[in-house]
Amino acid sequence: MMGGGKGGADFDPKGKSDNEIRKFCTQFMRELSRHIGPDTDVPAGDIGVGGREVGYLFGAYKKYRNAFQGVLTGKGLDWGGSLIRPEATGYGLVYYVGHMISHATKGQESFKGKKVAISGSGNVAQYAALKVIELGGVVVSLSDSKGALLARDNSKGFTPKLIAEIAELKLKRKALLDLHTTGNLDAHYRYLPGERPWKHFDHLDVALPCATQNEVSGAEAEALIKAGVKYVAEGSNMGCTKEAIDVFEHARVSATATHPSNSPISLFRKRLMV
Repeated sequence: MMGGGKGGADFDPKGKSDNEIRKFCTQFMRELSRHIGPDTDVPAGDIGVGGREVGYLFGAYKKYRNAFQGVLTGKGLDWGGSLIRPEATGYGLVYYVGHMISHATKGQESFKGKKVAISGSGNVAQYAALKVIELGGVVVSLSDSKGALLARDNSKGFTPKLIAEIAELKLKRKALLDLHTTGNLDAHYRYLPGERPWKHFDHLDVALPCATQNEVSGAEAEALIKAGVKYVAEGSNMGCTKEAIDVFEHARVSATATHPSNSPISLFRKRLMV
């Protein structure tokens, strides 16, 4: 699904050539260009949509509308993009949770020393992980549609070097499984095919769903609470199911929904829980 988080097209870019993806983006924009514009609606990339796809879409929009306008977010710097746009969502998510932690502890605690489970391995997850590490936290998981990569209990968590390797892997549209099968993982990590990270830790402080919608079930929410999670924030769109939200509310876990946490300038959604 391309752009499946909020709407898009039933087109799977996995296994497609650059030319096939370019042709699809061009035809998709032929109709979409009638409905978007800088004063109408400004779409952003989501699942399956990166800088390459945004480039194809922007080029097609320019051709069909004969206009060079800021109509898509995620553009390159040479053609109207914003500085640190790739980092913005993940960084914003972590900054927001940092304020949650500070508020809940009256300024006594921060990310320092916190164990943080993150799902996903795209832009949001990668930069959220890097910012958590920078702030002194320990990132213990990333994942993709094929499985979860977990840091073992006796490790110091993910390193910026490993996250850079994962980013390079994802640019080539490969799965985390490839890190496992090529022997590039050391003894500090384990790969669980077909799994999400939420049920596999004895102790956690923070959970950041950054993969896709409905990725935290009620049972997984209960597992997170059992592991000691006190803070949950959605980096993905609608990452928690209704059952998970009910579990968090009942346990009085500090949790926040997508819009305030991964795009703080957005209006607070009704799903916001404090």
